[in-house]
Amino acid sequence: MRRTTIALLAGLEASVAALIGLGIALVPLMLLWAVHFGLAIDATLFFRAAADVWLLGHGVDLVLQLDPMTAEQTGLPGAGDPFPITIALLGFALISVAFARRIGRRSAAEGHSFTGGIAAVAVYAVVGFVLASAAGVDGARSSLWQAALLPAFVMAVGVVIGAVLETLRDDPMTDAAGGFVRRRVADLPPVLVDTARIVVRIGAGAAFGLLAVAGVLVAGLITVDYATIAGLYQSLGSGIDGGIALTVAELSLIPNLVIWGAAWLLGPGFALGAGSSVAPTGTLLGPVPGIPLLGALPSEAQPFGALWLIVPVLLGFLGAWVVVPPQSSPAWNPRGRDDVRAAWWFPAVIGIGSGAVAGLVLGLLAWWSGGAVGPGRLAEVGPDPLAVGGVAALVFGIGALAGAYSARARGRSEGDHEASARPSFDRGLGDEPPPFDPNTTEVLGR
Repeated sequence: MRRTTIALLAGLEASVAALIGLGIALVPLMLLWAVHFGLAIDATLFFRAAADVWLLGHGVDLVLQLDPMTAEQTGLPGAGDPFPITIALLGFALISVAFARRIGRRSAAEGHSFTGGIAAVAVYAVVGFVLASAAGVDGARSSLWQAALLPAFVMAVGVVIGAVLETLRDDPMTDAAGGFVRRRVADLPPVLVDTARIVVRIGAGAAFGLLAVAGVLVAGLITVDYATIAGLYQSLGSGIDGGIALTVAELSLIPNLVIWGAAWLLGPGFALGAGSSVAPTGTLLGPVPGIPLLGALPSEAQPFGALWLIVPVLLGFLGAWVVVPPQSSPAWNPRGRDDVRAAWWFPAVIGIGSGAVAGLVLGLLAWWSGGAVGPGRLAEVGPDPLAVGGVAALVFGIGALAGAYSARARGRSEGDHEASARPSFDRGLGDEPPPFDPNTTEVLGR
């Protein structure tokens, strides 16, 4: 396809992605407007609320100011003053990343990943800025510069992921941007490229493996405590329309809860307000936001809570065991001569690097998943990104270190086994077998 066609298709698909995300936020609000409020309130208020929710889902800060009556009903100190809401409803960001990944793969397959990516990112930047400008009122206003940058950044992340996956799967020279990157990488020292590839695969794979375990844990807690969650729904008295809107909000928070579950598995846990803590060693909570899904939180210390640290250590070990090639493999030393990859300290480099990658991934996700959800003590919600990143780097690094040295030892034992299995031709005249004589009729073993 031509560049113009690729740009138009990418821009159109980005527009559809934004409309779908905005529609997911708008439909339950419009249902609430029609059923609960009987069409008596200005509908533009709900359009603005949907725009603010979509922007929040991409990390854009929202500054709210409650009216005096509502602020007094909350009972929180300083509720009448303007306060920021900085927590990202990551479910909306995941929708954008999924569409962006598709845009990146399609553009790279047509050989114009850069053109398609720029078009999609530009559309998201315009959409974010327009929504923030149109939805801003005195009581609720989103940051304009964040609205222009952060949704576009989310789209760019997904486009890059899709383009890289397509480039790795298909001919790297088909796409101009992919070919350029591969040529630049080819100019780097091979040992540096191979080491970086191994480290990223182990660290990122182990980090996302922990997120998968956390997802299973969150699903299990919701299933076990379903009766508690249903009781909280009934106590709110929100009705069917309000319940639908609340459920959509909770679904958008599921990725946040999965990240918080990973922080819980690592040990630092997370907070639901200043002075609170939810960790394997114990739970200390004060007043929490009225979200029924939070009824699944563990209410007491878990037995043998410290043993949960075995999970990330084991993931780091398995990642290194699978990814790191044995020392006898040509992948470990492709030149067939002495190389830094054959040094005794090289597995330590892999272990430390893998831990750093895992810590960086989980620390950034922890930072993105938390923030302020209200005034006063509700300004601190989510995990501590520095604590999560530091502990993740330590425990994953320990596991990857052990796995890398185990893979090295495995290579040595396999090499020794192969050497011992070879027939020996040592007959006192050297290590080579005697030359073959075509005139002899002696048959081996006769």
